[in-house]
Amino acid sequence: MTDIKTIGVVGCGTMGTGIAIVAARAGFKTRLYDTHATALEQAYKQAAAFLGKSVARGKLPEGKDQEILANMHITTDLVQLSDCDLIIEAVFEDLQVKHDIFSQLNKICPEHTIFASNTSTIAITDIAGGSGRDDRFVGMHFCLPAQLMKLVEMSAGIKTSEQTFNRAWAACEAMGQKPVRTKDTPGFILNYFLIPWHNDVINMVDQGVADPSDIDLAVKTALGYPLGPLELLDMVGMDTQRLLCEAMHGLTHEPRAACPPLVKRMISAGLLGRKSGQGFYRYDENKIFGA
Repeated sequence: MTDIKTIGVVGCGTMGTGIAIVAARAGFKTRLYDTHATALEQAYKQAAAFLGKSVARGKLPEGKDQEILANMHITTDLVQLSDCDLIIEAVFEDLQVKHDIFSQLNKICPEHTIFASNTSTIAITDIAGGSGRDDRFVGMHFCLPAQLMKLVEMSAGIKTSEQTFNRAWAACEAMGQKPVRTKDTPGFILNYFLIPWHNDVINMVDQGVADPSDIDLAVKTALGYPLGPLELLDMVGMDTQRLLCEAMHGLTHEPRAACPPLVKRMISAGLLGRKSGQGFYRYDENKIFGA
């Protein structure tokens, strides 16, 4: 059981849109915020397409997609998140940007509102320190794509109260997700492995060891992964991968976490992945994964 009824999501990129789908699908009133109206409209269309395909595939009852969409509201006005019980930030990995967002939210949200970050590399304690309510702050790192993956890595900052963590945990379970508790350390569980591993795979492509499709096929066939590493990187985006590398490498100084040269060249060429229509693969339609 959870006392949380309304969930806000800040940032309508791939992660934010997926998290909003998860919350709305579970019956929560959901507010999806971004500063760009066009991006919000695109995110809503992507959510509608994903849910419509879920109905077509028999994963949702007929008409359920419209019921879920009725729970989801998009807005460019941060004040519209003032009635949220839980707000999950899902913007890019920049500590100052996150501090600015939470500082604004702290002024408009009631005392009981929990703040959460979907960060994958920055310490929760560091983000919470600029939020104005570090005792009511928690890390909630959803796996990509959030609308299909169940795992959520949850971590407490130094000042996070046990009550806050338990409330957020209960909300996570109510969304139909499977939370795991991690320490507030760089990369938590998954990205501790994934960032260096993805960099190794990118370097393999750059060195001509194998084509992206063959690497992905080998990983999926031999290791049983549902998605190849380069398919996943195209979902993450090269720009995001660069930010992840810079954050992880800056914290750990692990050589394998350093951003590969190929990532920087692809960014310069506009080959960001799904979001730009081409990365390691070419994409003809701008649809959220699973739609």
